[in-house]
Formats: sequence, structure tokens, C-alpha cells
Amino acid sequence: MTESEADSSETPQARLARKLNFLLDLFEAKGEDPVTYRQISHHMAQRGTPLSRSRWAYMRSGDSSLATDEALLRNLAEFFGVDSDYLLDDSGDVPQLVDAQLELLRSLREARVRNFAARQLQGISPETLVRLRKAIDERLGGGHQGGKEDSPS
Repeated sequence: MTESEADSSETPQARLARKLNFLLDLFEAKGEDPVTYRQISHHMAQRGTPLSRSRWAYMRSGDSSLATDEALLRNLAEFFGVDSDYLLDDSGDVPQLVDAQLELLRSLREARVRNFAARQLQGISPETLVRLRKAIDERLGGGHQGGKEDSPS
């Protein structure tokens, strides 16, 4: 299934949830502490768009009616430092670019974790390390694309 086919079968709520979770992942991928609900709530309240804990949870899970409050979405985009079109508009090029950048950052973070784990497993045979890494890749859903990383360092 291509990315555009996956996007067309995704509900607007699920698409917004995916975007919000990517933004949360971005903070961690940059090496920052995970964003807390309290931080988001404080930011939103200061801008006149309070966000309850339950609404935030529903927005992140995609299990509620679509959040269409433009001010709320603009303020969330401001909090995360992205163009508001990322949360407001499904048809622009900016969201696709942001999605691609966030996916790359997520992959880099996962690779960093994988490489850290491999370094901690010194003394284990190279074959075992490769099998462990492949198992991690499969668990993360990415699968390994091959290349120089097939041999442990």
C-alpha cells in the first residue's frame, strides 16, 4: 500500500492523532525531555484555548470527533514550532514535508537506540548481534533495508 493510499483510508481523526504523536516524538528525537500534558495545557490556557486532559488523550488516540477548533490547532502548532497548516490542512505540501522530516527523525532515534544496545552487547558474536538487530527492526515495524550496517561495529 502506498503512502497516499494509506492516507486516503485514514480517518481525519486518526490523521490528526498521527500528526500530534509525530510532533511529540520529534521533541524526544531532538534529545529533549518528553512533552507533558501540563506543559501543553499551560501553553494552551495562556492563549485562551484551554485543553482538558481527556480531550488531549482523545485527540492523540484518534478516538473522538475531529478537533476542528482552528484556534486550538493553531496554538498546538505554535507550541510544537511547526507551520499551522501541518495540523489544519491535509492537502498542502508543507504537511507532507513535515511528515517526511518527522519520520526521518523517528528512524534516526530508533537507529540510535539500536546502535547503543549493540555497543552494550560486546562479547556477543556478530551473527547474534545481527539477529538481535533484525528482531528489533521487525518489532519496530520498519524492517531493515540492508547496507553497510549489516555488519556490527
